[in-house]
Amino acid sequence: MLVVQDVTKTYGKKEAAFDALKNINLEFKPGTTTAIIGKSGSGKSTLLHILTGLDHPTQGDITDNDKSIFKDLDTDTWRGNSIGIVFQQFFLQPNNSVIENVALPLKIQGHKKSDRLEKAKIALEKVGLADRAKTRANDLSGGQKQRVAIARALVSNPSLMIADEPTGNLDSENSKNIEDLLFDLNKKHGTTIIIVTHDEDLAKRCKKVIYLKDGNVVKGLK
Repeated sequence: MLVVQDVTKTYGKKEAAFDALKNINLEFKPGTTTAIIGKSGSGKSTLLHILTGLDHPTQGDITDNDKSIFKDLDTDTWRGNSIGIVFQQFFLQPNNSVIENVALPLKIQGHKKSDRLEKAKIALEKVGLADRAKTRANDLSGGQKQRVAIARALVSNPSLMIADEPTGNLDSENSKNIEDLLFDLNKKHGTTIIIVTHDEDLAKRCKKVIYLKDGNVVKGLK
């Protein structure tokens, strides 16, 4: 279980200090779906970066099964093994094949080629793109690129997937397809899903909704 304990994130010093997050306490139980929603500047992106260990809190901690991801674990190794991250921007290598893009995290982790290609193939099957494995990423539609990004996040078989505005660059039809895919992964494979979004309709599909406003968790947004 991923737990946020008394997390505050402060930028700047003295008179210029600004608290992007203020004493946040949250729990993300295994196999659940959670939406983090709020307007621009609410602290969503800051919380995402701290949840994934890409940034450190000024105060407080993040624990995974009672171990601090900053103090007890090697943060980069933990992230690579436990967390799949899907960004709004696809961040694909445009001239590389789909399967090469999906396998990239395993290459960085030092897996041998045959192993990473086999795991990438399995991840592509999960998102319905096995038949496009050899296609250049640049030749895909927006919806297909996002599915590749999800497959890349899945390739290490993470227990937790965090999606940052996963439908923000897509039309309504592709948005629904990506949403259905994420919730299907949760239902079929028990993947814990955290979605950072502006979209209240998407948020309502999750079992739990966390509202952020000015760095605070609030009961609802108006």
